[in-house]
Amino acid sequence: MDASPDFPRQSRVPVFNMPGVVTASIGVLMAIQALREFVLPDEWDIRAVIALALLPARWTVSLDPSKVEAVVKAAAAASDPQVAAAREAFARYVAANPEAMPWTFATYALLHGSWMHVLFNCVWLAAFGSPVARRCGAWRYGALALAGTVAGGIAHVLVDPFSTAPLVGASAGVSALMAAAARFVFQPPPEGGYGTRPWQLPPRRPPETIPELMRNRTALTFLLIWLATNLLFGVISLPLGVESAAVAWDAHLGGFVAGFFLFPFLDGGNRHA
Repeated sequence: MDASPDFPRQSRVPVFNMPGVVTASIGVLMAIQALREFVLPDEWDIRAVIALALLPARWTVSLDPSKVEAVVKAAAAASDPQVAAAREAFARYVAANPEAMPWTFATYALLHGSWMHVLFNCVWLAAFGSPVARRCGAWRYGALALAGTVAGGIAHVLVDPFSTAPLVGASAGVSALMAAAARFVFQPPPEGGYGTRPWQLPPRRPPETIPELMRNRTALTFLLIWLATNLLFGVISLPLGVESAAVAWDAHLGGFVAGFFLFPFLDGGNRHA
C-alpha cells in the first residue's frame, strides 16, 4: 500500500509569474509607447495626445465659457517668454475647441511622456496588479484600474482646472491597484487556518478594515510612505516627458482613494476557485 501523501501535481513555472491580464496590460502600454516613438509621425502623435489625453482646461471652458481668460492667463504665467507664448497659443486653441471628450478620463492612462515613465508604471503594475488580479480575477482587476483612472482624472481637474498641460500616464489606475492590494497583502497568516493538508494554502480572508489597517504596522508604514512620496513628488520636477514636469499627485491620490474604498465591493477573494 502506498503511504505517500497525495501531493498536487506540480505545473511548470512560467518565466514571468504574472497573471495573464497583468502581462497583457503591460504589453498594451509598452506597445502604445513604441507606436508613438517609432511609427507615428510627430503630427499624428500630437493629434493623438490632444484626442486622448486629459486637458483640465478643456473641461473647465466646456462647462463655463466665462473661464477662457483665466485659462489663457494661467497658461501665459511661465517665466520663459517663448514657453509662455507657446502655452498661451495652445490655451487659446483649447479655448476655441472646448468640446467635452468624456473618454479622455480613461484614455489618458494609455499614453506616457517617455520610456522611463511607462517603465516606472509597469514595474508598479506588475508588483501590485498581480496580487489583485490573482485574488479578484481579470474583470474586477480591470474595473478597479478603470475606476482609479477616472477618479484620478476627476481629482486632477478639480485641483488644477485651468491647466492646459495634458495629463497622461497609468499612475492613477496603478495607485488604485496599490490601495486595493494594501487591503489584504499585509495581513499576517492565520493561526491554524490552513486546510486539512499541510501543503494547502490558507483560506482567503476578507480585506482588512480601516481600524485593522491602523493596527497593522506594515500596512500603516506602506500607506504613510506612499502618501509622503506622492506629496514630495508633487512639488519637485521629474523628467517624465519632453520637459520636466511635476507629478500629478492629485490624480494619484484620487486613484488611491477610489481603489481603497471600492475594493471591498469588488473583492472576489471569497469565491470558490
